[in-house]
Amino acid sequence: MIHSNIAPLGMAVTPHHLASESALAILREGGNAIEAMVAAASTIAVVYPHMNGLGGDGFWLILPLNGDPIAIDASGVAGSLASRDFYDTTVVNIPYRGPKAAITIAGTISGWQEALKLSREINITTIPFPLSRLLEDAIRYAAHGIPVSESQNKATYSKQHELKCQPGFSSTFLPNDNVPEVGSRFMQPALANIFSIMSQYGLESFYRGEIACHIAHEMKVVGMPITLKDLQGYRAHRCHPLRLLHSQGNIWNIGAPTQGLIALIILGITDRLNMIHSDETQTIHRIIEATKQAFMLRNKYITDPKDIKINIQELLNADYLNFLASQISDDAISLYKDSNRYETGDTVWMGTIDKNGLAVSFIQSLYHEFGSGVVLNETGITWQNRGATFNLQSGHLLELQPGKKPFHTLNPAAARLKNGDVMIYGSMGGDGQPQTQAAIFTRHVLQGLPLQETISAPRWLLGRTWGELSDSIKLESRISKKVVKKLKKLGHPIELISNFSEIVGHAGAIIRHKNGMLEGAFDPRSNGSAAGF
Repeated sequence: MIHSNIAPLGMAVTPHHLASESALAILREGGNAIEAMVAAASTIAVVYPHMNGLGGDGFWLILPLNGDPIAIDASGVAGSLASRDFYDTTVVNIPYRGPKAAITIAGTISGWQEALKLSREINITTIPFPLSRLLEDAIRYAAHGIPVSESQNKATYSKQHELKCQPGFSSTFLPNDNVPEVGSRFMQPALANIFSIMSQYGLESFYRGEIACHIAHEMKVVGMPITLKDLQGYRAHRCHPLRLLHSQGNIWNIGAPTQGLIALIILGITDRLNMIHSDETQTIHRIIEATKQAFMLRNKYITDPKDIKINIQELLNADYLNFLASQISDDAISLYKDSNRYETGDTVWMGTIDKNGLAVSFIQSLYHEFGSGVVLNETGITWQNRGATFNLQSGHLLELQPGKKPFHTLNPAAARLKNGDVMIYGSMGGDGQPQTQAAIFTRHVLQGLPLQETISAPRWLLGRTWGELSDSIKLESRISKKVVKKLKKLGHPIELISNFSEIVGHAGAIIRHKNGMLEGAFDPRSNGSAAGF
């Protein structure tokens, strides 16, 4: 039997147990969910360096016990030198690796800063935790070493051929020109030093202090199109999340430039398809077909919010969702052609809820494994490649322009249910994130599957992964043969993948039940845990 962890006073779920413990320690010491999340975010940047880091972006969805949720957009913009002219005229697509992929400002540290500012506003009578305490574990792990996870080992081994030639990568992630073995000690002294400087001088120093000067100098040396002035001008900002009025309650997600809209549209469509009584085949089929509808809208509308000509919240109105749902047949699949716009990305979703009911759903990412592969040696910072989602074609929805935000797959979710429960949930996995969210919400909230069983259950992915050309449905092979046969009969191109595969992401969820008890579930596909007290 698979059981969730339940605790009365605090809960943290992350894809690495050391990050969960960092968050739990802050909660035990009286910190709130935001402070605990900053501790987890700093630790996960050290212990899962292939999936996220200080050179990446982040998004926050913060849900008070009462009142409206608050979102923080900590995604960076293209550098002032990032334009079509930055690339050779023969280049058709932005590369996924190297300095010419590392073209957007890293926003996640500014997101931590804005979140802590919000924390002080929410808890005006409580003394804030010192930043040095929140970063303490990250400094220790970076300086003294972490055990290499199987996930890091596999990512390094499988991608070393395209990463080892990138500036700073081999000296950081291939010690003695070898892939670090699982369980071996992996140290990041330069990164430890940066964390120490931030703990002393504040997170502001990343953009407008000593660290910023080091970063700007190294970026210029390796040929990145981001300047010191770009760093100095960047700040994460608060924004209003999107809301879906679901039959089970209110569901929120982040708006553009993320695909949070897509996650909500999928649930809005399936809410009209009697998912409560659907069997496994119908559940998978209906979510896949809803995903196709949602992806077409994503490809049509989602870009930097300042360039969107419509109010995308209107795409969640009941009449439009009724129309989309009417396009889905239980007897056949619809035609679908992947635009090849994105690939699966490596990301971390984490959640915290404290004793006062403050809930945080958070995502942090470098995009692909190890991002651009560029490591700034002086600082130990691995830089993201989120700018690879831009397009070099003039007039394209995602046309590269200085100061423009790239498209993001990242989208942390939260819900207030009519039964009195509050739920935060999310997943890594690029295009798979909204699909996994739909599977989690449907199986647990609508179909009553226990929370940990929901996270552990077999999942699927519609879309391309790791540069493959196949538009098949990737399905974990432990799903029943009967279901596979039925899905094939409907016309789905099924491709079986290994059990508990990272291809379908690392998911997680926390529920605050109406009696105040906190239930957490982590993904066995990760190195994570649900830690409560």
